Amino acid sequence: MDRNQPAVPLRDGRLSVAGVLFDIDGTLSRTNELIFATFNFIASRYCGRTYEPREIIALFGPPEEGALIPIVGEERLDAAMDDLCEFYSSHHHAMAALHAGMGDVLAFLKGTGIPLGVFTGKGRRTAKITLEALGIAGYFDLVVSGNDVVRHKPDPEGIDKFIGAFSLPPAEVLMVGDAMGDITASRGAGATSVAVLWDSYDRERVARAGADFVFEEVSGFLSWLKRDVRYVPGGA
Repeated sequence: MDRNQPAVPLRDGRLSVAGVLFDIDGTLSRTNELIFATFNFIASRYCGRTYEPREIIALFGPPEEGALIPIVGEERLDAAMDDLCEFYSSHHHAMAALHAGMGDVLAFLKGTGIPLGVFTGKGRRTAKITLEALGIAGYFDLVVSGNDVVRHKPDPEGIDKFIGAFSLPPAEVLMVGDAMGDITASRGAGATSVAVLWDSYDRERVARAGADFVFEEVSGFLSWLKRDVRYVPGGA
């Protein structure tokens, strides 16, 4: 683990945390293979072509509707979204999984009494599919999807929604994610950024981006949460 200077002072040698937000893809779950396959299913069906992973990644940011419009056009968007969700759901079990150890992370944090949330660029439909398929939907007090914000990552709107919903001190909120947008959004909201590298598609850049905390493995992240964090339900 590489640790930079924390965004908030330590108390009794520990970081004060009043709430935790998680990204989904590459953070909670191993879903990149499924996402690539799903987009290529749609591209093949509607356009007779497929995309390289880097081309699909370039579409990330808005929820699936925004990413699909350049592929299928607005007139076919509703049908394409139904097809996308059907493929995504039916292949989820075979092509996606919760990262090993993340169940322990969520169970531990739930026991602290602080609010937990999700802030993802995924649309509401695919976020719901993944959280329910992985059996973790019940851990979260608020899910902010790409359909729930006007300004997507790296804008901090989704983090601000979480902070406002539970009246939390921004600096005592952790935003845990694997992408540059998560770090930038954290800074914009005044939250504490936690960059995780176990499944990041932009690993080298994220590692050098100056997040408050950086973790290579889920086990190291969990150990840190248990050892170095002081939980403050409702904030200090």
